[in-house]
Amino acid sequence: MTYSIIELATDVPTQLEQLGTKTKFWYRDQNGQSMLFKEGRPGTGENWAEKVCCEICHLLNLPHAEYDLAVWKARKGVVTPNFVPEGARLILGNELLAKIISDYDEAARFQVRQHTVRVVMKVLSSPGLAVPLGWPAPTVIKDAAGVFVGYLLLDALVSNQDRHHENWAVILIPDKGVFFTPTFDHASSLGRNESDQTRMERLSTRDKGRSVEAYVLRANSAFFSTKASSKPLRTLEAFLEAAKIRPEAADYWLKKLAEIDYEKYMAILARIPDVEISAPARDFARRMLEINAERILQSWSNINI
Repeated sequence: MTYSIIELATDVPTQLEQLGTKTKFWYRDQNGQSMLFKEGRPGTGENWAEKVCCEICHLLNLPHAEYDLAVWKARKGVVTPNFVPEGARLILGNELLAKIISDYDEAARFQVRQHTVRVVMKVLSSPGLAVPLGWPAPTVIKDAAGVFVGYLLLDALVSNQDRHHENWAVILIPDKGVFFTPTFDHASSLGRNESDQTRMERLSTRDKGRSVEAYVLRANSAFFSTKASSKPLRTLEAFLEAAKIRPEAADYWLKKLAEIDYEKYMAILARIPDVEISAPARDFARRMLEINAERILQSWSNINI
């Protein structure tokens, strides 16, 4: 059975915001839940990539924003429940870092060299910062930094290159405390913007430089190793840096990854409706997941030899 595509009424938006050619708005569903509709860029696989990553989060036991495929006025997108309770405030990573780094560039999203794994892990280790609200944390995950190790493992697994400082945050709930957010915004993953021709060529080529294996090696994170670094870390490098800081958490997330049978990835991809994803895109994404899972597990194993 394929995942459903939610059809929204034309008059559903309560707060419409135009972002260039893309549409994004808030509305209330039939249960009164505050929901966000986000249009994917036409001609890309951003919508199916977001849904696939959501389902992988379920497999990994990662606290995450839920996503469902949706359409509004023939505009394809995804819908997600608002995870910020009413009366609470969302504080994005750039705001948090600007409070502790005097010359931090809040406006930029990428190429911010002070956006390092180490400084983010330090912020997320702050006393009083709790794990995501309502998430039953395993005993070994003791703080938000331990949760974030799992988010970076997800990024390495799906080749998510969009974990910039506005794609992680905390929630301030008056009289209750400060909580880490679930992981969200994973549309820049799984080769979602490649053409089918490119996908088929990479899947079948004998040229190692054009293979899927070579393709995943190029996935950049939005993190730098130090503020003096000239280029960002790869997604796997970012995970490994965080893993070294919280090795117990890394072991937990890696165990969850190792437990996933590769057929489960294909089962998720098979449930994406044909109108949303092509056969080459399914095959390419599945191969990326297989290669990345092997790379992650092998890299941590090599460190611990």
